[in-house]
Amino acid sequence: MTTASATSSTTTDHPAPNRVKALIVLCVMQLMIILDGTVVTVALPTIQGDLGFSQAGLAWVMNSYLIAFAGLLLLAGRIGDLIGSKRVFLAGLGLFTAASLLCGVATSAEVLIAGRFLQGVGGALASAVILGMIVALFPAPGEQARAMGFYGFTSASGASIGLILGGVITQTVGWHWAFLINVPIGIVSLVLAVRLLTGERGLGLGKGADVLGAVLVTAGLSLGVYTIVQTAEPHAELPRTLVLAAISLLLLACFVLRQARATNPLLSLHIFRNRQVSVSNLVVVLLFAAGFGFQFMTALYLQRVLGYDSLTTGLAFLPAPLMGAVMSLFVAPRLIVRFGGRTMLLAGLTAFLLALLWLSQAPVDGSYVVNVAPVLTVMGIGVGVGIQSAILLAMSGAEPGDAGLASGLNNTAQQAGAAVGTAVLATLAASTTTSRLSEGADGVLALRDGYSAAFIAAAGFVVAALVLTTTLLRTPQK
Repeated sequence: MTTASATSSTTTDHPAPNRVKALIVLCVMQLMIILDGTVVTVALPTIQGDLGFSQAGLAWVMNSYLIAFAGLLLLAGRIGDLIGSKRVFLAGLGLFTAASLLCGVATSAEVLIAGRFLQGVGGALASAVILGMIVALFPAPGEQARAMGFYGFTSASGASIGLILGGVITQTVGWHWAFLINVPIGIVSLVLAVRLLTGERGLGLGKGADVLGAVLVTAGLSLGVYTIVQTAEPHAELPRTLVLAAISLLLLACFVLRQARATNPLLSLHIFRNRQVSVSNLVVVLLFAAGFGFQFMTALYLQRVLGYDSLTTGLAFLPAPLMGAVMSLFVAPRLIVRFGGRTMLLAGLTAFLLALLWLSQAPVDGSYVVNVAPVLTVMGIGVGVGIQSAILLAMSGAEPGDAGLASGLNNTAQQAGAAVGTAVLATLAASTTTSRLSEGADGVLALRDGYSAAFIAAAGFVVAALVLTTTLLRTPQK
């Protein structure tokens, strides 16, 4: 059975109610993956006190997850094409659930970091094939737009929901439950996935088992993400960072050369000949760079400038996921079908740009009602429409046999954007604050100025995405 025939079988063998249930299972897994990227953010001070992390070591609670996740996405997507998406998804879901249990019962820093790394591996396996499975389940344009709307909600609002849950869980039942809550959800999802998802044989390992390519891209991506995230650590040195970046780029360059010459490449370079796929993924990188950086810097603004505690900070983000849900689930799918993905992507990016510029002007004594809630509402609108449109455009140009690869590529773009955006904006905010303090500015004012600079830089990412969409992205290819 070829991948194309497997895709057809997946669609026809599923009655409509079962396809919806399968979609819910896939999106629940994606939501857990995104939540675990942010849910621990507001719990980090408590985790540090309980497990004895150093200030530098505490960053590895986040970084170990991110490095494993981003480094393995492309490989996981290709494995899905070769041995079947269902097998890879079930393996990832099972490993993610077991790793969540390990994190929840951790009594030392070393065990928690190991658990987080394994969560990243499991998350990469499952997340890399989810988009391809959704496209196979819902091939018709209208129903695919609605399905992507549901998926878009998890991607657009998951990080904000994670901040809310992190604050609530930490101050009520303890940080361990930020991980343990995944266990029953994961078990139920695993049982349902076995029953609801149709299995397919895939292309076979002989069609693309490029071991050397897998080693090169995994090492290059992992080292690249590590290089980015370690720049925010106090002991980071520029010469060392440049050396690591050069090695990462060299590994990735070797990977590209390998793919151009390999008989069965891990990443067929022909996928980049499709302008829609290439440009859409670049837009995804920029959108996630701005989006995750926006949420990270906004959380710091609320806590360090306005003086909110972790619970209040989490609840303050509520307008973003609520509006994101309304747009992703009910409004955006209809608008995309009527006006097209490119038009709605431009609309979403414009709304997001407005939110960033608005928040960049927030004062030291800002009001939540005036300076924060409206911004998060507009942000929810923009991201709810923009992310869904960008992902749909990126996936719609891929051939059926490249569905897993395209899914892994898109998820890699998301994670790369999130890592780059957070690191760049955090570094800019810190340097601006330091500069303002040296000029004699008040501490809180200096912090606000740093966050404002970061918001303006994030707006620059969105402007770049608007330029790419306007000049290079055209009507989707049929």
